Amino acid sequence: MARAGFYAVESGRISFRHDGNWYNNEERIENPRIALLFSRSIRRHPDGGYMLQVADERASITVEDTPYVVIRIDDDGRGGFVIVTNDEVREALDPSTLEVGDANVLYCRVKSGEFPARFLRNTYYHLAEHFVTDDGENFAIVIDGRRHPIRAAGRARG
Repeated sequence: MARAGFYAVESGRISFRHDGNWYNNEERIENPRIALLFSRSIRRHPDGGYMLQVADERASITVEDTPYVVIRIDDDGRGGFVIVTNDEVREALDPSTLEVGDANVLYCRVKSGEFPARFLRNTYYHLAEHFVTDDGENFAIVIDGRRHPIRAAGRARG
């Protein structure tokens, strides 16, 4: 494996893990510019899987949970939220897409609803401060005076 910080797309078994980090042959990719390049280069295979496409190079990748993670969440100044994903794209949070999966992991849809994104722990906690509940079991978030239930995940992500 290359030690200078550069990874050719087909240099090994590349994976994106639930912790929001990229790995090559089980070793975490430490170079933030390479990780950002990979995050910005995710494409869907026609078979539903994922690949990286950097210029003319393509390589299948393993996505452990979701192809994107929410790395930051900010108030939008109007009662809603703006999320930032691992590819550094900022977009408005669509509260109607919030759902909780196994182990209380929070997800939403990003990229115009095309992809799922997993909230990293710190972003989940930031948003959870705004959750409301009437019975201690069913949660919602109120944005712009409208209550949005947070559903239990009942389908495969992807």
